[in-house]
Amino acid sequence: MSEHQFEIIKSTFWPLLKAGVLLTLPLSLLTFALGLALAVLTALIRLSSWTVPNLIAWFYVWLIRGTPLLVQLFIIFYGLPSAGITLSPYVAAVIGLSLSVGAYGSEIVRAAIESIQKGQWEAAYSLGMTRTQALRRVILPQAARVAIPPLGNSFISLVKDTSLVSVITFVEMFRKTQQYVAFYYEPLLLYCEVAVVYLIFSTLLTLLQSKTERRLARFYAK
Repeated sequence: MSEHQFEIIKSTFWPLLKAGVLLTLPLSLLTFALGLALAVLTALIRLSSWTVPNLIAWFYVWLIRGTPLLVQLFIIFYGLPSAGITLSPYVAAVIGLSLSVGAYGSEIVRAAIESIQKGQWEAAYSLGMTRTQALRRVILPQAARVAIPPLGNSFISLVKDTSLVSVITFVEMFRKTQQYVAFYYEPLLLYCEVAVVYLIFSTLLTLLQSKTERRLARFYAK
């Protein structure tokens, strides 16, 4: 590595890390929270006996899971203006990522709920609980334990997927890297650098996920 390249890394690493902390992570947290709420709602609808809502929920999951996230972002940001709907890059990013999290997360939540033994429902009913009460007090707490590991993996993937919103001009960590590439003309160096930053975030989140799983395991073991 030349002295010039070292100076480039020295001058860009902290700004990229700062962009990750102030832009990428907040966007990930917001879209994951919104997507998780949508995932729970979609999963509950798909487990219900409501025919029309069930079909709508199935179609939503089928559509989002069957098309690339990149294409969805292009449709939301570049396609909708032709229909008279213009969104800012940030709003388009939030909508696109949240819909993606909601679709994939709904399958995780649905599978977690279905993994709870039928006897748990029957025990709740025997105590005089309604279906809603049984779901809230008995089923969902147990399903949460099952769902947390795959949902944690989904969040880590989401942090990396935020790089896709650079194509709709939202300035997050990867978009900032592209700006540096245009200025310094060192694409290999700078793209490897941002890959390292993503790797740092993913590693820290993986460690946090493992710690959370261990704490939950001890809690449920009591």
